[in-house]
Amino acid sequence: MIKAIIVDDESNAIKNLTWEIEKFCHDVKIVDSFTDPLEAVSAINYLKPDCVFLDVEMPGMNGFELLQQLHFRNFELIITSAYDQYAIKAFREHAVDYLMKPVDSDDLIDALDRVREKKENNGLGFILKDMISDWKGKEDKKLALAMSGKTLYIDRGEILYCKSDGNYSEIFFNNQHKELFTIRFKDLEEMLGKGFFRVHNSYIVRLDAIKAFVNQDGPSLTLSNGTQIPVSRSRKADLLHILNH
Repeated sequence: MIKAIIVDDESNAIKNLTWEIEKFCHDVKIVDSFTDPLEAVSAINYLKPDCVFLDVEMPGMNGFELLQQLHFRNFELIITSAYDQYAIKAFREHAVDYLMKPVDSDDLIDALDRVREKKENNGLGFILKDMISDWKGKEDKKLALAMSGKTLYIDRGEILYCKSDGNYSEIFFNNQHKELFTIRFKDLEEMLGKGFFRVHNSYIVRLDAIKAFVNQDGPSLTLSNGTQIPVSRSRKADLLHILNH
């Protein structure tokens, strides 16, 4: 059983989130909820929940200020907000997810799946561990990629992002040029290694080309050339942990 506390200055938001949790997440128990941040600080320190759903904008004390007042921080944090501009700061506070209001049931289920995973695996999910171990020891040598009738030797730094195209992979370069290669997307992902991340089933991006994370109407990235790339819900938390660590 996951013990959770909800902190939100809007009682209707607490009521709606409680309803979603009770309907879709039967192993989660709301042990208490608060509209007053000061009361919430005392309760979190005393009750020691497994998870806290925390609103950002509250009168008197915002969510990030509340976190600084806590003595007990051994819980998984899920930020809830009607605004998307706090997403990066939320993950710097080690939030496992950032849910936009009104909270979508699928997003809620995904967020609590991450809470379960971190609880079961001492705070580090399998995806993140596999990614880190895969990155270690990768060499920054040129990629040899086959295309129709020839092989190109490419510096990883020339690649902006990649897109899956069936049994082929399309690579988009910094200079706006693109090429289609005869390599499966999974194999390309393994070859790219360090410095790249698969943010969606159909997209891999170069991490240092990311200029902004947008968490509105579905998470997405803005790259250095202005291209918008979708981010899947299942990969959002791990991507933001990598960007901020």
